[in-house]
Amino acid sequence: MELRNLIEPNLDLERLAKYLDELGHPGRVWATRQWDRKLQAHLYEAAKGFHPLTLEHFVPASVGPLVEVIHDGKNTLPLHTLFQKRFCRPTDPTVEGKLWGYNEQSLGGVTGPGFFVTHAAEAEGEIDIDYTMLPTEKPDSWPAIIPNSARLGRFVYYNMVDVMRGISNHVSIGRAKRGGKWMDAWFVLVREDPG
Repeated sequence: MELRNLIEPNLDLERLAKYLDELGHPGRVWATRQWDRKLQAHLYEAAKGFHPLTLEHFVPASVGPLVEVIHDGKNTLPLHTLFQKRFCRPTDPTVEGKLWGYNEQSLGGVTGPGFFVTHAAEAEGEIDIDYTMLPTEKPDSWPAIIPNSARLGRFVYYNMVDVMRGISNHVSIGRAKRGGKWMDAWFVLVREDPG
């Protein structure tokens, strides 16, 4: 079934979530890469309060500290639309309610890695991917932590927060805010279960 049929012309979020849950990771990635700007914007609004998120959506509780969990992404930018957000849990047990992360994408050498801290958002059931904060540690395989004001990252990540909403057990959708103002920029993430 083409999952787009569950979005247009009449969105059936319950059935969409069910089908996404039943697909394996490659199927979820393929399906979400078909979602264009209009669909992502529509899904983002519809997903408010639908599938509440916690930090465990991004890094399951069974995953140890500094173990990378990859989420494959597709954004609504005109170019370079495919990327990954990589998350991990801190080693310090006193750091509660936060995950570390960065962006893996084709322009990383120019823009920088786009490090962030993930935490609960103001709205219940939503999660912020917050580029105004930097992790204090990282897995050895990740690039060096640099400020998001460095390189061309100041035009991409600086002063930005992505507000995430849940669609299914593996799929979330986000919209970017810069300086507290909504941007016309959306993206979908698909978590790959750690093996």
